[in-house]
Amino acid sequence: MSAVTTIRNCALALGITGFCCLGAMAQDTVSGAQRHDNGKNTPISTGSQTTATTSEGHRAASDREFVRKAAQGGLAEVELGQLATEKAASPDVKQFGQRMVDDHSKANDQLKQIAQQQGIAVPDKLDAKDAATKARLEKLSGKAFDRAYMHDMVTDHTKDVTEFKHEANSGKDSAVKSFAQQTVPTLEDHLKEAKNIAPKVGAKSERESSAVSTRHSGSEQ
Repeated sequence: MSAVTTIRNCALALGITGFCCLGAMAQDTVSGAQRHDNGKNTPISTGSQTTATTSEGHRAASDREFVRKAAQGGLAEVELGQLATEKAASPDVKQFGQRMVDDHSKANDQLKQIAQQQGIAVPDKLDAKDAATKARLEKLSGKAFDRAYMHDMVTDHTKDVTEFKHEANSGKDSAVKSFAQQTVPTLEDHLKEAKNIAPKVGAKSERESSAVSTRHSGSEQ
């Protein structure tokens, strides 16, 4: 055998050996990653873990938003209730206003404690919508105030009951969910009382108001 042939055969053998070694190293790397994934060391991130984290973040944001909205609404109920004790003509409306001050002040204090524990900032003044409502009611007095205030109370508490029931059933934060569950019966009682007083002072329901608006719109056409 010539020297050239011998060199060529050696080079070929070395190439095959190197290729086999690289294949073995790759298999060992994959096997090691699998052992790492199946062991108790730091787990490899997966799509399901990312989805779970995102879902938890969404639920936490939902609870925080409920706390902020409940605090904002509770603050409005107190200030509008105080207004009712001063400007209402009907004793029933005055008494209802005082109950709004008492019940919602108590609920607001409980919610503030929860918010502080959760690190949630809650409002300490009316938002633009509630401030506009208060400004509108401040211009009224007597029977006109009674009608407008009780109409707003039926509307507001209908919405409140729906939102609190949703949190009571679907909330993920145990403290926030418990607060909603405990508050629902009080809000339902407020709504029942508001619906009882409203027709006595001539306050129209949302359905009646919509019907009147529709009739007016039709007559203008």
